[in-house]
Amino acid sequence: MKQLLFTVFCFAMLTSASAQSERYTGAMQKNFEAMASANTPADMLDVSNAFERIANAEKNQWLPFYYSSLSRVWYAFMLNDPKQYDQIADQCDSLIAKAEVMEKNNSEISLLKAMLATLRMVVDPMSRYMKYGMMSNQYVEESKQLDPTNPRPYMWQAQGISKTPEQFGGGCDKAKPIFEKALELFKTFKPKAPMYPNWGKDQTEKAYTECK
Repeated sequence: MKQLLFTVFCFAMLTSASAQSERYTGAMQKNFEAMASANTPADMLDVSNAFERIANAEKNQWLPFYYSSLSRVWYAFMLNDPKQYDQIADQCDSLIAKAEVMEKNNSEISLLKAMLATLRMVVDPMSRYMKYGMMSNQYVEESKQLDPTNPRPYMWQAQGISKTPEQFGGGCDKAKPIFEKALELFKTFKPKAPMYPNWGKDQTEKAYTECK
């Protein structure tokens, strides 16, 4: 009888875990689709909030916190209102901190920190570059070191250089080789697991083409 009860208990636990896993995967996939089709800042903010709800429900998954922060960064740039960037960056920092409790020394999280530093810098580039510009560069290099196969830090670095005036060391001539490095890495990059970050190729191709 004890053996039978133990077997029933194990089956129930496995069934529950499987159902929970399916719900998690389904919710994440739905949000990936919403992220891909988000055309307005409000749409992207809805995506960020939905990922945060998944994260708070799951509690042991770092990816929903990562994607909630990532989509909130994109929301900020779509919003194009620097007066709100610091507040949005603070929200993202909180989400990243929760992700890092579960996932340390991750190239994608380091890149996200670089993106947030850039977000803070553009509030007032003249007065903030020395702090946040340098911070963004440091996180980009950290992201490269943590995963040399990751194309996204090269993509972000190239975009930054392409938008920096030539007199300050930027411009497309200096950005193009880094774009090309990113595109080369995109050809062979493979996410470490399902739902791991795999974005940026189309964005890189577009930025590279437009860089003149």
